Amino acid sequence: MTDLATPPSTSASTPAEGSGGFRTWLSRKGVTRETLGMLVVPPLLIAAVFVGFVIWRQTAELDSIEAQQLRWSEIGTLFREHLALTVTSAIIVVALAVPLGIALTRGALRRAAPIVVAVANAGQAAPSVGLLVLLFLWLGSGFWTAVIGLSLYGLLPVLRNTITGIQAVDPTLVEAARGVGMSNVGTLRKIELPLAIPVIMAGVRTSLVLITGTASLACFINAGGLGEIVQTGIALFRFSLMVTGALLIALLALFIEWVGRLLEIAYRPKGV
Repeated sequence: MTDLATPPSTSASTPAEGSGGFRTWLSRKGVTRETLGMLVVPPLLIAAVFVGFVIWRQTAELDSIEAQQLRWSEIGTLFREHLALTVTSAIIVVALAVPLGIALTRGALRRAAPIVVAVANAGQAAPSVGLLVLLFLWLGSGFWTAVIGLSLYGLLPVLRNTITGIQAVDPTLVEAARGVGMSNVGTLRKIELPLAIPVIMAGVRTSLVLITGTASLACFINAGGLGEIVQTGIALFRFSLMVTGALLIALLALFIEWVGRLLEIAYRPKGV
């Protein structure tokens, strides 16, 4: 007797197939188990530490000065100021450093690349507080003075990695692209920049962390930020304020570094 049972439909994807598709996407993006761990662990760690801070803040016995400085509204305002300093400076750094790095790999400007990188190295070697103070004396206090200082301080990693990434592209690939009729701009856009993206994004991540940490000094020129909590703690000998400010800045730096890693994976070309 013929079995008339209808075979199970295979149109719907099973959980194993779904997970296999996710693993395939990760492999195409070049995401290893180690990289996946670095994507999963940091946000969990940040969330756990922040929850611990919230519990401490709600249960700790604070004096009037500590309670005033650690109000949630005050922390939120300082956090937004710190984030605005970081994001604005990072956008300016990428907008300046990437085109400059590209230009320093083209034609006669290649000879100037070591000089420009050396000047940028010297600028980053200077103490960040000294740089901000010099800009304060020249431009006055405020948000944009801090942004200029932070942008100068974060310029080197992106500039250096842009130059390194483009110079590391296999010359035979560039010659092959020109051999099939690509212009210099087309070769840069379709061959050199896609292959250099991982190196450039690594520089962007480094720059983001540098800017986030250095932005804590912006409070000394009335630009706000989470550094004000640390400054108040130092001035008034409040250990809880010093630890709180340092902890929040560290958590923000870890979070921004994690976001930069996500962007690096997202913009990485297939197979690179």
